Amino acid sequence: MEEIRKKLFYEQKNGYDLIDTEERVALESYCRDYMAYLNASRTEREAVANAIAEAEELGFVEYEYGMELKAGMKIYKNNRGKALMLAVIGKKPLSEGAVIAGAHVDSPRLDLKQVTAYESDEMCFFKTHYYGGIKKYQWVTIPLELHGVVALRDGSTVEVTVGREKDEPKFVITDLLPHLAQEQMKKTLAEGITGEGLNILIGTVPYADDGKDRVKLAVLSILNDMYGITEEDFLSAELTAVPAFDVCEIGFDRALIGGYGHDDRVCAYAELKALFDVEAPEKTCVCLLVDKEETGSEGVSGMQGRAFDTFMEDLCEAQGVKLRRCYEKSFCISADVTSAFDPLYPDAYEKNNNAKVNYGMGISKYTGSRGKAGTSDASAEVMAYLRKTFDENKVVWQTAELGKVDLGGGGTIAKYMANRNIDTIDAGVPVLSMHAPFETVAKLDCYMTYKGVLAAYSAK
Repeated sequence: MEEIRKKLFYEQKNGYDLIDTEERVALESYCRDYMAYLNASRTEREAVANAIAEAEELGFVEYEYGMELKAGMKIYKNNRGKALMLAVIGKKPLSEGAVIAGAHVDSPRLDLKQVTAYESDEMCFFKTHYYGGIKKYQWVTIPLELHGVVALRDGSTVEVTVGREKDEPKFVITDLLPHLAQEQMKKTLAEGITGEGLNILIGTVPYADDGKDRVKLAVLSILNDMYGITEEDFLSAELTAVPAFDVCEIGFDRALIGGYGHDDRVCAYAELKALFDVEAPEKTCVCLLVDKEETGSEGVSGMQGRAFDTFMEDLCEAQGVKLRRCYEKSFCISADVTSAFDPLYPDAYEKNNNAKVNYGMGISKYTGSRGKAGTSDASAEVMAYLRKTFDENKVVWQTAELGKVDLGGGGTIAKYMANRNIDTIDAGVPVLSMHAPFETVAKLDCYMTYKGVLAAYSAK
């Protein structure tokens, strides 16, 4: 009976019961590098810049239209500093398709409004507009740092970073003390802190004159001294407040990683590292780091934009291949995170089908919400192909859904890839506290996601 049960039942196992000491060492090494990347990549611009720097060290060159493409060639295309496409040219022509892995490098955050600085009762603030899906109450009373660029009239840009270094000042959004918050605490979590209430405290000392808004004047004077900018320059700026938390290990066993931006830089790094490590691939391997996923993947740097199609069409044209013929034989892993089952909130999950911490890379046949709205829903054949590929390469993996049917759901870039007639499936790292200022992932799941993308790139 035990043999029959083993043969017929599907049984999941904790990843640590399936790997040996050698793989544990490899896992730790990989995660150290990932933690360093995440610590240095607080925005999509920084994630792209850091990826390019590492790629160039490994022999990748910037693609130029008309460039001759040879097997083994390593190229990249920078999309406006906010998205990135990289490729290793395969032995087979693009008429036989490409293997694509796509992740996004934007994360929920607080963007500064264009008219942002104001003074109230001798305190100076920045007004913000939150980006992506957040729980607004999570963003108050935590340290924040400022990142971004200011574009000047002459066409030059000024990079701004304040709060990342240990000795630099941080910023904060204040909250009511419990003694005075009786009315606030009667409200729902969604109502207690409003979007217009997410104003960042940036200064309190007045400028030494007799005019109005002396604190604002003092703050703008500091910014002018530091960066040479004026208040009007904020009109053409992209400045973002993100949590000032360092990436760190979590738990006595150090098996988890806590930090800001795991969604989705944890998958972006996995596919980036996999592309760096793939050797002489049969098919051309493409790595996408895209922007704007958290707001619908629209715009010139999002997956609904045409930058990816232009890049792939150029590569196909160099080989005399029609783009649509390449797409119809291509395979894509939409490398995006999924929710990890949290036993503190069991009522939100359907346990049998939700991903779990330390059970490996989560494969989501479909995402979307309610009646699978907004999903590409990968075919059974695509699911079987991935099962076979992962099992042959000893990738620890699991299936995943994002919460209960009538409760959960979410979107990724998968449907936009599938709409191009590319077989696509979601697969990525399970996350605790997704979209919070401080998210948590398991080292084993991070490593297995890298190993899974590498297996797909290396397939014969």
